[in-house]
Amino acid sequence: MIPIQKVAKQTGVTVRTLRYYDQIGLLAASSKTEGGHRLYAEEDLRKLQQIQFFKGIGYSLKDIKEMLADPKWNWSTSLKAQLAYILEEQARLRLIEQGLRELIGGLVVEGGEDALAIQKFIQLASQDRKRRHSFKESLFDDKELELLQKVPHMRGDDPDSLEWIALIGQLKRRMKEGVSSPKVQSIIRRMLEKQEENFSGEEEFIQKLWDVRMSPSESEELGFYPIDREVLEFMEQAYEYYMSLLKERLAPHQAQGEEEM
Repeated sequence: MIPIQKVAKQTGVTVRTLRYYDQIGLLAASSKTEGGHRLYAEEDLRKLQQIQFFKGIGYSLKDIKEMLADPKWNWSTSLKAQLAYILEEQARLRLIEQGLRELIGGLVVEGGEDALAIQKFIQLASQDRKRRHSFKESLFDDKELELLQKVPHMRGDDPDSLEWIALIGQLKRRMKEGVSSPKVQSIIRRMLEKQEENFSGEEEFIQKLWDVRMSPSESEELGFYPIDREVLEFMEQAYEYYMSLLKERLAPHQAQGEEEM
């Protein structure tokens, strides 16, 4: 016979848990000492091992108690039902994970304005997903829908999405510096580099996506994270400034090429 403290040490199950199992009739100690301390037999340890196994694959203690008490338990039906439950739970947890990633991304974009980020996340979470999907299909054709899958998003954990989130957050924090700020222009340059990496030759799609982003109603319908209008306008102005500088740098080379011709 093995005392409860030794069972706890050998199995990693706490004394408190073992006492609770005894209390609910799930695992009763085979014997007790004169002082009332629980003693467990080898058969009890095997049953404890079964309890921990079934608990580990998601069964409730109530279900485990019924399973172990019924010699005619239908294991095939039970395991299939448990698998279905686990798959549903995985889907639920994936949605929670996406929501948390989106909220964390929002905190980065808002640059410390946590209350604002949480408010925007709640706004997104309350949207009708079916309506969002229908609107997306009505707005984009099949090719554009495929391209849309590559667009970085707030709930993404891929390097592209994480970098875009960081870039938008940096841009918002530097708005007071003005569009001509070297730091701001460096951010715009990196944004354009990333755009070229993923959407080279898809200028029409990029423009359409930007038009949607600049429309508060369409942006909301698609479930885009609601970036402040002033941030989007600043981004657009910074982009136009970047392109004007680029044209100035290219102008002498173009003129020289025309002379050579």
